[in-house]
Amino acid sequence: MMRTTLLDYLGVSQDHASHAEKLISAVGGFLGILVAILVTTWFTGADSLVYIIPSMGATAVLLFAVPHGALAQPWNVFGGHLVSALIGVACAQWIPQISIAAAAAVGVSIAAMYYLRCIHPPGGATALAAVIGGESIQQLGYHYLLTPVLINVVAILVVAVLFNALFQWRRYPAALMKRAKEAAQPPLDYAPIDHSDLVYALSEIDSFVDVTEDDLLKIYQLATGRDVSR
Repeated sequence: MMRTTLLDYLGVSQDHASHAEKLISAVGGFLGILVAILVTTWFTGADSLVYIIPSMGATAVLLFAVPHGALAQPWNVFGGHLVSALIGVACAQWIPQISIAAAAAVGVSIAAMYYLRCIHPPGGATALAAVIGGESIQQLGYHYLLTPVLINVVAILVVAVLFNALFQWRRYPAALMKRAKEAAQPPLDYAPIDHSDLVYALSEIDSFVDVTEDDLLKIYQLATGRDVSR
């Protein structure tokens, strides 16, 4: 009992993924980052890898370990990185004190991602790199948004789409997976629930939840439609 309570407080979730799924995620992450490294090296040189690749590494975890998660969807990846890069460059150029500029870059990026509905945690690292990335990054100015950020985002998204498409249960983005399941399965007989109920429930939590309303509805459908007699 004490062990279970401790794990609950630590937020240790139950592991339901198979060994094959974990291996697939690892291979996908390897390929995604390999492409990001090659692209970054080609456009900006190897010296900038230490500042750019960390944010892409975090993106790879989301794209290949939880490809159907709300934070891993294309708009989150694209918008999160690009908006944060723009804010990071602006802070680097307009705020002379580097510590204040770095903190402002991350804080303002979080607010912007919230309002633009593109929360993507690695975006914070992208904003931070624009400020503390050194002379080679700062000399790029707003070109930083295009090279290497946009180039890397497009590259890793392409890898995510192509790689996850090889496995029927991992199709990315999540909308493709949803359509495939709807086409393959008949509608479940479940107790009705209003969309407004889900919106209200999420608003009562009053913090960002890494799950979409569609995901919640799907979980509800599966739970209430399950035949417990089997």
